[in-house]
Amino acid sequence: MTLLALLRHAETAWSAQRRIQGRADVPLSDAGRERLRSMKLPEACRGMRIVASPLARCVETAALLGAPDAPREPRIIEMDWGDWQGDTLEQLRRRLGQAMRENEAQGLDFTPAGGESPRMVLHRITSWLQEVSVPTLAVTHRGVIRALLAAACGWDMRGAPPAKLDWSAVHLFELDAQGRPRVRQLNVKLASG
Repeated sequence: MTLLALLRHAETAWSAQRRIQGRADVPLSDAGRERLRSMKLPEACRGMRIVASPLARCVETAALLGAPDAPREPRIIEMDWGDWQGDTLEQLRRRLGQAMRENEAQGLDFTPAGGESPRMVLHRITSWLQEVSVPTLAVTHRGVIRALLAAACGWDMRGAPPAKLDWSAVHLFELDAQGRPRVRQLNVKLASG
């Protein structure tokens, strides 16, 4: 089994406003940078190879955690929210009404207008998971972490998730030889630096 740790990027102005970032290259906010400067990786992640989504918020998060030259991995980029990027879920629910409720009820097949579904995200990251052969920390996004949790737990993304995730914590998974994930430990707090 290969250990894989996933960490969502630090706060951005859009995430603080609960706006859907998707592929928008939104930088970290001053508050996100400040919080991260006082943190370090937990013991379970020390010495791991670090990779980052190519979006600036992940690259900067990796740099602030001591990996300024972390390789960029395009397969762990955020879910494409298409036409809905920049909106909040509340705005979409008000604007789209029943159509939005029906789309959300699709679970893994929920698809934003012009975007990709969580199932598509999972398909995209599968080849990368099969290549991870050394303990690795991936600085990534909420959509990628949720897709991996779905695969690890058999969750179809209908109804409540199998666990509540702390988006400022590290989530540890074990990958078998085929890259299939299993939850090892969720919500591992960053250490005070």
